[in-house]
Amino acid sequence: MNSKKMNKDKSSQTKNSFDQKWKNNEDLLIENTLDENSEFFKWIINRNGFATAKDLKIFLSDKDRILDAGCGNGRITAMLQKYSSSNSAILAFDIIESEIAKKNFNHLNRTNFILKDLMLDLSDLGKFDFIYCQEVLHHLENPKVGFENLVKVLKENGEIAIYVYKLKAPIREFADEFIRNKISGLNYEEASNALSEITELGKILSNLNVKVQVPDVKLLDIKKGEYDIQRFIYHFFLKCFWNSTFSFKHNNAVNFDWYHPKLSFKFELEEVKSWFNMNDLEIVHCFEDFYGITIRGKKVIVS
Repeated sequence: MNSKKMNKDKSSQTKNSFDQKWKNNEDLLIENTLDENSEFFKWIINRNGFATAKDLKIFLSDKDRILDAGCGNGRITAMLQKYSSSNSAILAFDIIESEIAKKNFNHLNRTNFILKDLMLDLSDLGKFDFIYCQEVLHHLENPKVGFENLVKVLKENGEIAIYVYKLKAPIREFADEFIRNKISGLNYEEASNALSEITELGKILSNLNVKVQVPDVKLLDIKKGEYDIQRFIYHFFLKCFWNSTFSFKHNNAVNFDWYHPKLSFKFELEEVKSWFNMNDLEIVHCFEDFYGITIRGKKVIVS
């Protein structure tokens, strides 16, 4: 099977995976995303370069048209609506579940939800002052093409903020792919049942509340430092996600979100930066942690 056909098959499976995820978790992380006191909310805005909700509000205050590309259940769309100006218009699209987002947030004014494929021409949507596309591009057949499609509908001096998965340590990469190959062919219930053991492991390790000091282990790309034992395993060996403020179902859905989609590209920082440079975007904020790469760029006027 050639690589193009293989990616097509993986794309079809990935769309089906997200269809199952959202239909079984319509309210996934909505409460955490909209609670500005939650650590999850702070993680989202901090990685995008905003220290507080007030900073985000100031940033969005002059953005007349905002796009949430790949809106899922609409939780980020609702966050953008909450902190944007009352004069702004927000458009959100998803290739699979715009109806779920619409069901969750159809009551919001200034906001529209539509079906749209990020890999196709987006010019009929018009131009935007701010585009948010996070946790989306790495699930496309060609993430760079998806990114370039978004840049084409970005206004001059507009900004685009993306988040993509970061390439992990070698043993973590091996374990992730091993598990993905085991469960990606299962339906939602079967995969969730299998992954519940990994979620339970994450819970047990987290509840230990033990810190470990580790040295640099360059062969395994392990960085020297003090780690919570659950995060040490999580960062370098196995994604066993657990957050005590989430329900077990939502923790398990996060693990499903990681392991079940077959299309799941990971990147190194310089490659993602090159997307911005090649499209005449000035990088105004860049953040990299163990999980992913967040970059916000501004479309400069080329004379």
